[in-house]
Amino acid sequence: MSDVREFGATGDGATDDTEAIQHALQVGRGVLAFPKGTYRLTRSLTVELERTGFAGIRGENGTARLLMDAPGPALRLVGTHGGSAFPASITPGVWDRQRFPVVSGLEILGRHDEADGIELVRTMQPTIQNVAIRRCRFGLHLVERNRNVLLSGSHIYDCHDSGVFFDRCNLHQVIISGNHISYCKRAGIRQLGGDVHNVHITGNDIEYNSGLGEASGEILLECESDQTSEFTIASNTIQATRESPGANIFIRGPEGTPPVRAVLIAISGNVIGSRGEHNIRVENAGRVAITGNTIYDGIQRNVVLRNCRNFVLSANTIGTRPVYWNSTAIDGVTLEKCVHGVVLGNLFDDCHPGPDAPGGSLVLADCDGVNVSGNQIGAPHASGICLIRSRRCLVQGNAITLEHERALIDGIIADADSAECKVENNAVW
Repeated sequence: MSDVREFGATGDGATDDTEAIQHALQVGRGVLAFPKGTYRLTRSLTVELERTGFAGIRGENGTARLLMDAPGPALRLVGTHGGSAFPASITPGVWDRQRFPVVSGLEILGRHDEADGIELVRTMQPTIQNVAIRRCRFGLHLVERNRNVLLSGSHIYDCHDSGVFFDRCNLHQVIISGNHISYCKRAGIRQLGGDVHNVHITGNDIEYNSGLGEASGEILLECESDQTSEFTIASNTIQATRESPGANIFIRGPEGTPPVRAVLIAISGNVIGSRGEHNIRVENAGRVAITGNTIYDGIQRNVVLRNCRNFVLSANTIGTRPVYWNSTAIDGVTLEKCVHGVVLGNLFDDCHPGPDAPGGSLVLADCDGVNVSGNQIGAPHASGICLIRSRRCLVQGNAITLEHERALIDGIIADADSAECKVENNAVW
């Protein structure tokens, strides 16, 4: 273990400790250790794994702080891995010198507008645990190519842009578990372009990520012309404020019919709420399952699916949080230009029609081949289910309770342009 103080670092928060720590990286052995103190940096500390061999960077149980006083990442871990996670694609040099770099026990505090926390480049099995990163541009920044990434037990807070940023990178096998990721201005977790697959976002608290004055989200996946697939978003608390634009979960694949580049997405068992536009918005995606979530207080709409194919929306509770019964939140679900989907066994409650008529707790607009069955729709302020220019849709076995005394409230309505739809065996009280 190499103690950075033995190489001349002071940890007093005022002295520039960059040179001393970089020297420790170059000549030290084993774990780079930071005792209690504040270590001021004026450029990035770069760990070149091919040269240093196996690397671990450790603070003393959260008592050590890296103060980043310059642009770029406080810590940059650089490997040479150019393969996949398939064992035969990993070179002996990666196994022998680079695998499994670990960063733990540190706080990283940004003191420059373009300071970042940790950057990973071409690494294999990087593990980030028990770190705190705040006031940086990006908390954890993944670029180029990485494989088998673990982020756990950490706090990423108050970043100027995004907490975790997949930046046009090639990235497979990622687990983000048991973290607090909050108050970042664009997104808690963001993908921009790239080729990103096998991502598990589980058991986190992801909240209040907004403030740039433009679309943002707790989880924001922008695929552009690239690809994302095999995302699991499960058992998280995901919420923001009612003034925030964007969506709690915002997934936007590239336009195209059928959608083939944003696929295999599961959103299950989360508590998702309070967003100025939508709680969940998914565009141009296929094989999407949204199941078993508690979804509340979507100021414009709880769930919006646009140009999605082969989707399931099932067993969710959808509506307004009870404390907001008299609020202006619209809530409900809109499906637009969606094909081959199932809306099954959801509970809708007290959904408003919104500014544009016709409206409904569930609206299908320009949809084809959607099965709407077994839903419980209570107290709609407009129709319970509304079909607009849709075809070959089956609406059956739903129960709709009309509790508001308004003449325009209907159980199920379909406009004249909807064709070949079957509406049967529904109960309207």
